[in-house]
Amino acid sequence: MAAAEGKSVLFVCLGNICRSPIAEAVFRKMAVDSGVVDKWVIDSGATSDWNIGSTPDARGLACLRKHGIDTDHRARQVTKEDFMTFEYILCMDESNLSDLKRKANSVKNCKAKIELLGSYDPEKHDVIEDPYYGGDKDFETVYEQCVRCCRVFLERNS
Repeated sequence: MAAAEGKSVLFVCLGNICRSPIAEAVFRKMAVDSGVVDKWVIDSGATSDWNIGSTPDARGLACLRKHGIDTDHRARQVTKEDFMTFEYILCMDESNLSDLKRKANSVKNCKAKIELLGSYDPEKHDVIEDPYYGGDKDFETVYEQCVRCCRVFLERNS
């Protein structure tokens, strides 16, 4: 649950085992390195319930480790409470965005700003493609996009 004071961000993708845990881990490391992690609540979740309790995809974990980042995240599904407590919900593609906006409409006190993480990409790649059916190179592409987007998002919200 997000803090009453400070800032909060929830990263979301379809299953919460590839893109959103990478974004969460990247953003957390940036917040730590910037000395502002104590001012943030940072988490990630899924629009689906397929992978609840699972660790991130091994290829994503390997990519993060290659860049010196660890995570102990377990997949979870986005809850109604998330829409009331998180300041930002940043998702990976148009399908996630549509699902989240539909769910947000059923929440009376929705305070979250729901947007594509890619809307912060200086290279203008709005969609962060799902690497699940790809290879290591696709996970590296997701990582690089997350780094660019999270850097801009953190700069704008510090």
